[in-house]
Amino acid sequence: MFLSVFDVFKIGIGPSSSHTMGPMSAAVRFLDEIAGPDWVRPAGAHVSAIKASLHGSLAFTGIGHGTGRAVVLGLTGQLPDQVDPDLMESIIAEVERTRRIAPPGHPEYEFDPAVDLVFDKKHPLPGHANGMTFTAHDGDGVMLLKRVYYSIGGGFVVTDTELEALKQVDQTKADKSVPYPFAYAKEMLDMAARSGLSIAQMKRANEEAHTSPEELDAGLDRIWDAMSGCIDRGLSGEGIMPGGLKVRRRARVLHDKLEEEWRLNRRNPLLANDWLSVYAMAVNEENASGGRVVTAPTNGAAGVIPATIRYMLRFHDGADTQSVRDYLLTAAAIGGIIKHNASISGAEVGCQGEVGSAAAMSAAGLAAVMGGTPEQIENAAEIALEHHLGMTCDPVGGLVQVPCIERNALGAVKAVTAASLALKGDGQHFVPLDACVETMRQTGLDMNERYKETSTGGLAVNVVEC
Repeated sequence: MFLSVFDVFKIGIGPSSSHTMGPMSAAVRFLDEIAGPDWVRPAGAHVSAIKASLHGSLAFTGIGHGTGRAVVLGLTGQLPDQVDPDLMESIIAEVERTRRIAPPGHPEYEFDPAVDLVFDKKHPLPGHANGMTFTAHDGDGVMLLKRVYYSIGGGFVVTDTELEALKQVDQTKADKSVPYPFAYAKEMLDMAARSGLSIAQMKRANEEAHTSPEELDAGLDRIWDAMSGCIDRGLSGEGIMPGGLKVRRRARVLHDKLEEEWRLNRRNPLLANDWLSVYAMAVNEENASGGRVVTAPTNGAAGVIPATIRYMLRFHDGADTQSVRDYLLTAAAIGGIIKHNASISGAEVGCQGEVGSAAAMSAAGLAAVMGGTPEQIENAAEIALEHHLGMTCDPVGGLVQVPCIERNALGAVKAVTAASLALKGDGQHFVPLDACVETMRQTGLDMNERYKETSTGGLAVNVVEC
């Protein structure tokens, strides 16, 4: 199945692609289902009320991740990439006050978030750790329609039937809708060798099989504009982040100190790490505060790629707009391989699937812009991913703050280091990227559920909340 660059990089709101953007999109899908023709209504029956329940990881960490808020916003017809972050609180407050929702094109429905939105920790759904159920009822409380959705990471949402269909897809068959259909890194390298094209050029050709060159470039520029804007907002933000942990935003203070050192021309052996860290932290502090971010490939890992691109533009003399486009295309190619063969969901495989995948994508993109061969690019991705293997997802308080914000900073540092190591070699290396991705998948399967975004193990239980 073809995975577009715009599937990998989605513009939305924080703090979580799987816990916020996914459930929000699922709620909108349910509204479309109610209005659609694909279900049989009993004679004379009308939908009067809607109810929802969250299961698995969504139930355990949904409050900290803003999942309930996202569902309410989605049921009012708001989309992740279009909702105004400045209006979200007033929209939610109005629903809580009236206990009703009035999505565009629909009549009013009864919906009291305090009663009709249930965080069900006792009954996980069978298809995925991020499961949710929506039901529609008539005026007498009789259920008219029920739908199950799964938020499978990176903002992707599927129904239970769609999830089963995905499981039945023959992963070994090439996607005939694109000229360079690679599902594995080995296939990607073989195609690059035969065609003489770079990874970015092959990915561009695949994208242009579905969209025009002008639309592709405009979309890539829009992604970077959203990422860059998120960095800038994060660098200007101050105060305590929401959620109750009382974690203070630090990116602005750190950035001001770095700018002062820059103006004074002081020698700083930690300069690269410092700039990467402050850019990544700016994004993830903005994400933790519910601002607009880009899945890269998830919200929880949204800071790694923007930080590396901003760093590249500041310190690499040859970097320009086309460099950013090639970076994003290369990163998306690697992200597609990882998602196709393993997972980018913290609820499935832990943070190795989130920050680990982001670091691999980032290392590949940077190596590409720095003139790396396809083999060096694949090596860069493998190095970055290999050194995130086994990383758990254990957010304190269910919030995307500790250790998530600093983890993105370290992910960016690892990505740059991985690209540097790979570019100093000839592309030949011991562990293939495909083997590393498969190892991540197996490690995720073996990982205890307490360490997969449930906040029931690790730092989440060993750090006293203040």
